[in-house]
Amino acid sequence: MSIEFLLNGEVINVSDTAPTRTLLDYLRETRGLTGTKEGCNEGDCGACTVMVSDNSSHRAMNACILFLPQLHGKSVRTVEGVAAGDAPHPVQVSMVEKHGSQCGFCTPGFVMSMTAAHANDATDHDTQLAGNLCRCTGYAPIIRAAVAAEKTTKPDWLGEDTGALAALKAQAIHPQSSDELAAWYSANPEGTLIGGATDVGLWVTKKLAALDKVCFIAQIEDMRRIEHSDAGLRIGASVTLTELREAVTPIYPDFAEMLRRFASTQIRNAATIGGNIANGSPIGDGPPALIALGAKLTLRKGDTRREILLQDYFVAYGKQDRTAGEFVESIFIPAQKDRLKCYKLTKRFDQDISAVLGCFNIHIEGGKVACCTIAYGGMAATPKRATQVEAALLGKPWTKETVSAALPLFTQDFTPMSDMRASKEYRLKAAQNMLQRYFLEDTQNAPRVLGEAP
Repeated sequence: MSIEFLLNGEVINVSDTAPTRTLLDYLRETRGLTGTKEGCNEGDCGACTVMVSDNSSHRAMNACILFLPQLHGKSVRTVEGVAAGDAPHPVQVSMVEKHGSQCGFCTPGFVMSMTAAHANDATDHDTQLAGNLCRCTGYAPIIRAAVAAEKTTKPDWLGEDTGALAALKAQAIHPQSSDELAAWYSANPEGTLIGGATDVGLWVTKKLAALDKVCFIAQIEDMRRIEHSDAGLRIGASVTLTELREAVTPIYPDFAEMLRRFASTQIRNAATIGGNIANGSPIGDGPPALIALGAKLTLRKGDTRREILLQDYFVAYGKQDRTAGEFVESIFIPAQKDRLKCYKLTKRFDQDISAVLGCFNIHIEGGKVACCTIAYGGMAATPKRATQVEAALLGKPWTKETVSAALPLFTQDFTPMSDMRASKEYRLKAAQNMLQRYFLEDTQNAPRVLGEAP
């Protein structure tokens, strides 16, 4: 396997390397580019942030959980490569002028996140920098530096990298279609499929797992498509969380705003919706919202496809309705009027795993509940619907009394556990409060920030 990519404008060819060698290790150990720091080594702190570009797309990403084959045919810029000759990048200048660096360990990561945001003309700096942690608590001057750099000129190397990528013409090392993937996975059902590596990366960096057969699927074009139609929205399994958020913003804004709190910009730029579903986590943020929207999965094995409701995919903890050699190919959300609201409850606003995530899709006709789908994450061993609560609401007047009468039924739907994030009693009460909040917001037009926890 020969991996070819641009590194700070230079064509790099890497061969005879393990497919799970991380970009961070390669940069520091092989290239001597030690500006990219190792902090957490699990994609949380942002000290290892680099900018990865593919034609006109520029993304801040965590080098610690990026495997080298994921970079094939792309451009990588590290903090050593953002200056234009002797002239520092505008965000480097503003970091100096606004005193944005204290101990300096986190600074390269901040600079790279800001460089990617600058390249994309992104000015939502709190969101762009949510995945970078400063242990010196220097956030205020860093944000001031990001603001100061907003209108400055982009470096010439942005265009030069785009031209060099077009000339690179790297030969494919991954499956290029779902047909090729289906053939590979049928022949290697024990293999590991890697999308964004935001989960698998930790198997390698934290568990020191040795993965013999791997297949990188994030660049499969027909699985990266998002197709709008009168029937609904079809989302390829290799669509990233960033791309998904952009697609659902005009249709289901509450879902999109909840996704803004999904990990960090760096993680959303890598993580795929198919991976978020396929790993079956009971606290994955994507499934509850998709279940509430009545989403269906297309599962494929060889030339055979089958479609199931997403809610039926999750069988038990660690067990999904998926056979050996079968993979998630796409997700379909049927068209509907937007009544979806999502409440993500965490200990901190940004970059935190949900203690409870409640998603509500309740349609009212003639003052009564005509259709009702309520799904939770963090309340059971799998993402799960509150079927008893739904039944208590369905067909009843949409009133405070109806909602109050349904609240005791949460104990029939869920037996939550206690852990480091919340006690079982807290989770149960929070789930009940989310339903009450949905009712109050719907009937009283109570103002709130989308995605805000109850």
